[in-house]
Amino acid sequence: MPSPSAALTSLRPELGTFAEFDLAMDRQGFIGTRVLPILNVGTPSGTFGKIPIEQLIKARDTARASGAGYSRGNWTFTKDSFHTEEQGAEEVVDDRESTIYSNYFQAEQISTQRAVNAILRNQELRFAALIGNTSTWTGTPLTTSIGTPWATVATATPIEDVEAAVRKVRENSGMLPNAMIISWVTYRNLRMSDQILDRIQTQNFQDVRAGMIGASHLSAVFDIPQIIVAGGIKDSEPEGDAFTQASIWNDDYCMICRIAETDDIREPCIGRTFHYAEDGSTPLGTIESYREEARRGDVIRVRHEVGEKVMYAEMGHLLTGCIT
Repeated sequence: MPSPSAALTSLRPELGTFAEFDLAMDRQGFIGTRVLPILNVGTPSGTFGKIPIEQLIKARDTARASGAGYSRGNWTFTKDSFHTEEQGAEEVVDDRESTIYSNYFQAEQISTQRAVNAILRNQELRFAALIGNTSTWTGTPLTTSIGTPWATVATATPIEDVEAAVRKVRENSGMLPNAMIISWVTYRNLRMSDQILDRIQTQNFQDVRAGMIGASHLSAVFDIPQIIVAGGIKDSEPEGDAFTQASIWNDDYCMICRIAETDDIREPCIGRTFHYAEDGSTPLGTIESYREEARRGDVIRVRHEVGEKVMYAEMGHLLTGCIT
């Protein structure tokens, strides 16, 4: 049947709040918007000027003679572009089922949560694929295969591995990384690493049981401000096949990178999430509903318009072989 007109579609903010969805994402271990922070844009696609890496660290003559002017920057820009796509999911709230199960759950709330989960889980998959892309991060300057997997907790050397990656980011970009991105599995392995436990013990942290060690302790060990742990899981098998659990973010990868700390598009960082809001989109999903008499039910729709993009590959170094 034809799609309903805009006049027949109602916004349903009472079915959820951004704070609730943010909390739900956090509980599921979705970390993509921390890695690629949201930047609102006024058009669904466009171009912008990007400062080449070499210009960010170029030395300038700043000496001034009496009566003369001061040295002025003469930036040149390369052209880059962004593009957003609308993403959405719908759930039908059947009138009869809603009545039958009304004593057990609120059908509209459950349907809304399912639709929200669908678009945010799909986005997290895109984040993981983008940051774990070995075609983007290829060659010695941008990627390193770890010698001893961190899963081999007795002999692995994660401190040296991460330090080498930190230095690579600095060499390539002239800036220090501020984030380390790992999966939940890799995080648990690092907490059991003999090398890390020894280092923590020398930092006067008395209880070195793995269960007492958190991201803040790893941050101190690696001297990286943010340890971002991705906990999201997925079914790695096609629909209809038996469930097989896997991490959304590859357990074998660790990304050492610089992530954005401001909304300034000129800030050098690994990437951004562009969000186009003019059509009513909100980053975590706009909730709408409309009536569908052919199904004798209300349709809950959740949608947003976003585009994820790597800005400076030089701001990251990908470590592989964390597990195998």
